[in-house]
Parts: sequence; structure tokens; C-alpha cells
Amino acid sequence: MPRRLFSRSSWPEAQYVASILRSETTGGFLMLVAAATAIVWANVGTDSYESLRTATIGPSALHLDLDLATWAADGLLAVFFLVAGLELKRELVVGSLRRPAEAALPIIAAVCGMAGPIVVYVTVNGVGGGSMDGWAVPTATDIAFALAVLAVIGSRLPSALRAFLLTLAVVDDLLAILLIAIFFTTDVRIWPLLGAAAILVAYDLMQRRGISAWWVYVPMGVVAWALMHESGVHATVVGVAFGLLTRAHRKDGEEQAPAERIEHRVRPFSAVICVPVFALLAAGVTISSDALREVVTEPVALGVVLGLVAGKAIGIFGGTWLTARFTRAELSDDLTWGDVFGLGTIAGIGFTVSLLIGELAFRDDAHLTELVKTAVLVGSVLAALLATIVLGRRNVIYKRMAEEEARDEDHDGIPDVYQTDEPGTRS
Repeated sequence: MPRRLFSRSSWPEAQYVASILRSETTGGFLMLVAAATAIVWANVGTDSYESLRTATIGPSALHLDLDLATWAADGLLAVFFLVAGLELKRELVVGSLRRPAEAALPIIAAVCGMAGPIVVYVTVNGVGGGSMDGWAVPTATDIAFALAVLAVIGSRLPSALRAFLLTLAVVDDLLAILLIAIFFTTDVRIWPLLGAAAILVAYDLMQRRGISAWWVYVPMGVVAWALMHESGVHATVVGVAFGLLTRAHRKDGEEQAPAERIEHRVRPFSAVICVPVFALLAAGVTISSDALREVVTEPVALGVVLGLVAGKAIGIFGGTWLTARFTRAELSDDLTWGDVFGLGTIAGIGFTVSLLIGELAFRDDAHLTELVKTAVLVGSVLAALLATIVLGRRNVIYKRMAEEEARDEDHDGIPDVYQTDEPGTRS
């Protein structure tokens, strides 16, 4: 029997994914509201919006007298990346990524989904004579934004496609933080970096010994974040590091592993507060006819827009098709390659991390920073519209598949399809 792509997962895994998607969808709606508020505020009361973003707080003696926009980008997003690290650790240890055959597809799709936008951006700016500094801007996928758009258009993607989108976004987040750490770090100071590393080593040892002491771990995290910030490496790296070092397997007598327990507690805070606040402080750009004209005439902005809209879709679709071609796998029943392309288009919604990378890439050029922000917003909206067209035409079929997945004729609390399918075929 040929291996199937996007076949149904186990019931426990489906429950876990559903709980995450509910939280991320709620966060996505709040982020949309925050971004819209920021845009309106920036265009109606520019001075007050900029005054908020540039208001400075924090102890200067510790070099932490930062403006609110920096606190949001370096501090709140560290929590966002902590959740991503915890989720990735769980997937690697007890989730779908623990099996190489199943891990290959989302990893290949994520890598191709980042390579596609880079190729598009470099090509556009190479031909147009633009700056190459923004090559990483269109590489990221914002899962919360994407799920919110799916909810708005009423698309009930099959659980396997939603799980794949979630896993792809997690891998995407890890690759994005690696790009930030490697390519956007300047003037590294070794002693603070070694101090942060020492705390991470201590945390790893404590996790291995089964020590549960949040009142110790929280101060460790804060100090490690401050040291990483002082070192010159982007402080959000600490979030991913703590997540990946957290134990994800259960010991005897435990109802939940630490990674699952911490993620369950921190994810709502990240989705409901951290990301929306970052969106409020980062998404405020002045919209004018000149700014919109520059989006389609300036190579930097055009490269970002086309990278998100075309590069993401082509990269993810191409990576998935090549995986199927060389492994001789087939799509699951009721799915078509059009569904895979639609998944690639929705992944072109790059918001949170794209805005962050844009600020880092053009930190010394205020005009290009604003232009790239506008391009990210325009590209994300266009990707959402394209996804609405591609996925919307299949909504009737998706609804039927969702009803089939939810049917529970014996009323035992477990949908019938999860009791009749053969395990071990998901990829």
C-alpha cells in the first residue's frame, strides 16, 4: 500500500492540535484588531503613536532603558519564541516529528517555503538594483494570522492539513530564529553571552534531574534574557533555547511533561497579550498613495510582496510535490494538489516575525523600515485574498470532511474515523 500524505493522525494528537489551534485562532483575531488599531492610530494621530512607541522605560544601569517598541520586539516576542520552542520539543520527542518518515514532509516544505521567498526577493532586487539586506523578511509564516483568516472565510480545513500547517509553522519559527541569530547579530560581547549560556546549561541539568521549581526558573529566564540582550545576540533566542531544553517526556506519576504543562500555561499569555501588543507597536505605518506606489515600484518592497504571495506558495507546493515524487507517496483521499497550493498561499501570510526581521534588516534606514512594514502588510493581505479564492472554492468539500471526522455514532466521545483507520499511515 503506498504511503499517504496528509492522512489522519491519532485521536490524542488530533485533540492536542485542536487545542492549540483554538488558542492561536483567538490570538490571531486579537492581533488583527491590534494591527488595524495601529494603522488607524498612526494615520490619524501620528505624533501620539510615535510617542508611545518611543517612550523609554527600564533601568539604565543595566542597559535596559529601552523604548516600548524594543521591549515588545525583544521581550514579548521572547515569550512567543518560548512557546514555539516548547512546541517543537514536544513534536520532536512525542509528536509527529519523532518519526523520520513523518518529519520529512513538514521539514522539507518549511525549508522550501523559506527558500522560495528568498529566491524571489533576491531576483527582484538583483534585476531592479535594490538592497539585498531584506532577503529574510518574506520567509516567515504567521500561524495565528493564518488561522484567523481561515476562520473569517469559514474554511474548515481537514484536521490533517491544519496539523501540517501548524507543524510547518513551528519549523518555520525555528528557522526564522536561526536566521535572526546568525545574520542579524552584531558586536557580540562574549562575557554576557557566556553568562546566558551558563544559565541555559544549569536549566538543562535541572530539567534532567526532574526539578520542578517555577520560582527558580522564572528568575533564571529573566536574567538569561537580560544577559543575551547585553551580548548583542537577539534576546528572543533565549526563548527558543529554554523551550528546546525543557523535558518533553513524562516520568512515572506525571500527568503532563514539563514542556506540555508550561506550554499550556504560557501559550494563552503569548497569543492574547504578547503578540497583539507587539502588533500594536510594530504595525503602525502611514498609508498614502505615495507609500502604496512605492510598494509596487521599489525593488525592496516588491521583493517582499512577491516573496510572500508567490515565493511561499510555490516553495511549499514545490517541496511537497517533490517529496511525493521521490518517495512515491500519494495524497490522501478527498485531497487534491489544489488543496496543497491553497495551504501554501495561506502560509504566505507573514506578519509577526516578518515585521521583526524587517526592523532588524533596516534598523539604520527609517524610510526602508517603514516601506518594508507596508510591504509586509500588503503582501499578507494579498496572500489572504488569494487563499480565500483558492480554499474558498473547496469549502463545501471541507465541511463534508469535517462532519465525517466529527461523527460519533456510538457516543463514546471518540469520533468513529479515529477508531476504524489503520494507524501509522500519517505523513
